[in-house]
Parts: sequence; structure tokens; C-alpha cells
Amino acid sequence: MGVRGLAEILTDAADGVFPPADGSVTVVAQPSAREAGVVAFAAHTVVFTDEDPAWVRETLAADPGDPLSAPLCPPFLTAFAARTGRTVNNIDLLSVADRLPGEPPLALEEVRDREHPRVVRALRYREDVRVFTADGGVLVLGRGVAGRWECAVEVDPHAQGRGLGRALATSARHLLPAGTAVWAQQAPGNAPSVRAFQAAGYRPAGAEALLVTGRP
Repeated sequence: MGVRGLAEILTDAADGVFPPADGSVTVVAQPSAREAGVVAFAAHTVVFTDEDPAWVRETLAADPGDPLSAPLCPPFLTAFAARTGRTVNNIDLLSVADRLPGEPPLALEEVRDREHPRVVRALRYREDVRVFTADGGVLVLGRGVAGRWECAVEVDPHAQGRGLGRALATSARHLLPAGTAVWAQQAPGNAPSVRAFQAAGYRPAGAEALLVTGRP
């Protein structure tokens, strides 16, 4: 793979070029002080941390379970969190989609109030945050892990089951700068969210666990 950072690895993955499926673990530096965690692709895991890579490998080697799954299993994540003083966030399905030309399929209203609770929450994890509302839903777009574009959607209970989640996820693809892709994380147990993003053209790319400071 050569010496590359997480941003380059993610850019390649967005283009369908993944790390070699050889069962190995790549350790790279944190993209920023805010971001540490694990991204697992098919038979290849990337741990991004400023901790000693030797500690990562020794801790993984001590896990008695399957080496392929060890980086996202409780023993390693618990030790990783204790070592860094962070909290393990959810283990998410990580998916990605390319930019789409033209206008979004929804009438969106951008939230300009930077004190809006959804904006404040998003700014804990992302830069260049933009928040949009639609009838019954919210779309958040911003630059997250390693500077990648990320989106998240929320659908009000009364608006569920109408395809709004899919439309919001699709809208994010229209709001991107040219030549970029957008990433999204879905809790695997949230089947409606997984289906909505895949219906909107997001391709499963891997799994991810972020270690965050403070409460997730």
C-alpha cells in the first residue's frame, strides 16, 4: 500500500479501490486530534490513532478470537478506549455514494442559525456543516473523518414509511462539490436507515467504530 494516510485510503475506497484483502491491519496516524478509530474493509482493517503501532499490534495479537474480526470486537475496542481516554461510539455500516448533478429532489430549507441544536451537535464531529430541513425531516452535511464529506438524515415518526429518508439521502448527493463523494454511517440494526441509503445509491464499503472524547 505504501505510506498513505486515512484520507487517501478513504478516497481510494470511494472509487472502489480497497486495501488488499490479506487479513492484515494497517495503522495510520489520526487525521486530527478529534478523530481516532477503526475502519474495517473486507479482510483488511485500518486503525487510525496516534498511539504506538506496536501497542495496537500487541493488543490485537493477545485477542483469542478471530484475527479478522478482532479490531472491531469488544476486547480491543475496550482496551483502545481505555488507552486513549475516549468512548467507543457505535459500530456502524459505512457506505459511500458519488455526487449527482442537478437540483435535489426535495424542497430544502437551510438552517442559518448556528445555535440551532442540530447544528451545534453536528459541529462536535464535522466542519463546514450545513443543515437542511424538509417537511418531516432533517439533512446534515459536513466534512467529517479525514475531511471526507458525510451526511446524516433524520425522519420524524409521523413522516416515516413515505420514502423521505431515501429522498434526503439522495439530496445530499446533489449538494456536494464537484468531484467528491459522500459517506454515511448507519447502525446495522437500523434496517430502515440501511435500506433508505442503499435505495438512494449508497454502496456498502465497510464498518467503522469511532472513539470520541466525552459522551457520544
